[in-house]
Amino acid sequence: MTEIGTTVLGYPRIGPDRELKRSLERYWAGRIGEAELLGTGRALRTRAWRELKDAGLDSVPSNTFSHYDQVLDTTELFGALPERFTTLGLSPLDTYFAAARGVQDAPAMEMTKWFDTNYHYIVPELGPETTFSLTGTKPLDEYREARAIGVETRPVLVGPVTFLLLAKPAGTAPEGFRPLELLDNLLDGYVELLRRLHDEGVEWVQFDEPAFAADRSERELNALIRAYHRLAKETARPKILVAGYFGGLGRGLGVLARSPIDAIAVDLVSDESFVDAVAAEPALRDKEVLAGVVDGRNVWRTDPTRALSRAATLLGTAKSVSVSTSCSLLHVPYDVEREDGLHPRLKGWLAFARQKVDEVVLLGRALKEEEVDLSAARAAATDRATAADLADSGVRARLEALRPEDTVRSPYARRAAAQQAALNLPPLPSTTIGSFPQTTDVRKARAAHKAGSLDDAGYEAAMKAEIERVVRLQENLGLDVLVHGEPERNDMVQYFAERLAGFAATDFGWVQSYGSRCVRPPILYGDVSRPEPMTVEWARYAQGLTGKPVKGMLTGPVTILAWSFVRDDQPLGETARQVALAIRDEVHDLQEAGIRVIQVDEPALRELLPLRAAAHEAYFAWAVSSFRLATSGIDDATQIHTHMCYSEFGEVVKAIDALDADVTSIEAARSKMEVVTDLGAAGFGRGVGPGVYDIHSPRVPGVEEVSGLLRTAVGAVPAERIWVNPDCGLKTRGYAEVEPALRNLVAAAHTVRSELA
Repeated sequence: MTEIGTTVLGYPRIGPDRELKRSLERYWAGRIGEAELLGTGRALRTRAWRELKDAGLDSVPSNTFSHYDQVLDTTELFGALPERFTTLGLSPLDTYFAAARGVQDAPAMEMTKWFDTNYHYIVPELGPETTFSLTGTKPLDEYREARAIGVETRPVLVGPVTFLLLAKPAGTAPEGFRPLELLDNLLDGYVELLRRLHDEGVEWVQFDEPAFAADRSERELNALIRAYHRLAKETARPKILVAGYFGGLGRGLGVLARSPIDAIAVDLVSDESFVDAVAAEPALRDKEVLAGVVDGRNVWRTDPTRALSRAATLLGTAKSVSVSTSCSLLHVPYDVEREDGLHPRLKGWLAFARQKVDEVVLLGRALKEEEVDLSAARAAATDRATAADLADSGVRARLEALRPEDTVRSPYARRAAAQQAALNLPPLPSTTIGSFPQTTDVRKARAAHKAGSLDDAGYEAAMKAEIERVVRLQENLGLDVLVHGEPERNDMVQYFAERLAGFAATDFGWVQSYGSRCVRPPILYGDVSRPEPMTVEWARYAQGLTGKPVKGMLTGPVTILAWSFVRDDQPLGETARQVALAIRDEVHDLQEAGIRVIQVDEPALRELLPLRAAAHEAYFAWAVSSFRLATSGIDDATQIHTHMCYSEFGEVVKAIDALDADVTSIEAARSKMEVVTDLGAAGFGRGVGPGVYDIHSPRVPGVEEVSGLLRTAVGAVPAERIWVNPDCGLKTRGYAEVEPALRNLVAAAHTVRSELA
């Protein structure tokens, strides 16, 4: 093979039935051994490689599998795991998991979003003393594994510049240190890996550099130049493909085109205008270009006419042009053919990972002017584009009638006084984010109800019993503002999507969020409305059990969009306004039911932020407006909370302020309260609940640890505006961890409260 030809940039790795998730969780629970876990991984890789080869791809990727995260894999590959894990005396696999999840004596590495997706990566911790060396063999091992079953593959690696740009300075690093300073040493490790891949017979290797879909400085562009001139000048190496995705590469395109690499993969879906920049780049004449015209992030079937037009524009620009996905298919489910519950017409508009592979193959053949039948794909695109029944005139009329004052509340000082009079909360009030652990009994009851073996009355009784148990537990723990625990909810977005018009839910549409955590994003295909209340009766029941305030729990419009597969036939901001109107109706009904604290979660506010600054203002305008539309028009005494987690918040502090929520809870435990410093420096003037308990780790933080985090918080933000809460919901944890952790959280709140008094 001299060219790459048709390919995909990556493939789902959890298994069509979440086999990896189940195996991981059994291993962590001690129910299976390392050999069985590793066997599951081998079986999943074998299945994927054979599937991709049999589909007719010219090139199959390898090293896209991970037991947790590809960035953590890279950190381990080059011997850069923090010392607090490598000195624990654990096996290599358990050391890896300790870094991802933490253990009692070693807090986990920080976790944040992979660019503007809902996938989470483990953030490398690097300092001036970090020394990289090739200590792992994973890319080689998986290449050999594929070759042994007759599949020649292209190993995929996180690019060296993106890896360093995603890292953070270790806690011991001096002020002003940047991980990019370590590039030359890291390149030594990559050069050694290239040599070993070459000696193994690897023809092509792929380096992913999505960091250049964002704005980059001269220093960062120079690092890209240095990296690929260094790597490509090696004589004993495979051919090099550099993949840029999640947007246009900007000036990075010219840098890569003028470097001595062999091929470039470009995303022509996220930014269709980028095709003109690629076509105008003269330095691509001696390179293969992979045209990413099949969307790797959304589930709509590819319009072959538009896709081929974009790819054909590049013909004559480069040495050769092939068809690929816009990014890895990690971000979409496996196979739409399994979705028997979807309406046949909607199903005909969809393509999951397996179907997208077929699209790549078909479009690649069509680009080469081979005889192929595109009639079914064209008919599906036309049918969706002309589907008049997707519009709801009532929803559109309501939005047209809105006035500017419909997104404005009273001044915060007036609201805060009214809320304190109504709620009578102590300083540093304690609460949780919403969900409590979902026990086996809860999951069984929900599954039985869905299957029809448990009637409505039996299901309601089971959920009410769990709600009462959770309320009594919170009273016993001494929390100040309670939640109902959300036992009836399968997922914070899917639950609402199943109750809103314009959405469809899948049965098998699982996508990895991080590690063993998988989500099933709903499909938003038409105009959105709320046929009836969605949460009111559960909240009313919980509030009737206690004299303490119980929060009503909702998911905000931005997050519902971010964690769904969204229609692409109208502006995202317009879709957000429709969802906001539905949530607004629910907020008003909760208030009428006597719920005086209502949390509208927006953990995806930072996630959806465009990667280029030029688009930020327009995004913030519709994102903030939609949240305010959802939460306005209510009494001053009704307290609005919001929640955000696992993102870098510095760029969105002004937007958080503009949301005008009364209380904002934010992930802060893994980052040691960094976000509180950002908020304090920005003059954030409302309530804030910096997370003091990392719920994505099995470890239980002690009272003194939580007290220390709270002292840091009150040093940056006035104590009268600080709340005490975990980083996120408790759904994925067990009660054996949650109860002592919350008990310590409450004790720490009392400790610091007494110090302030």
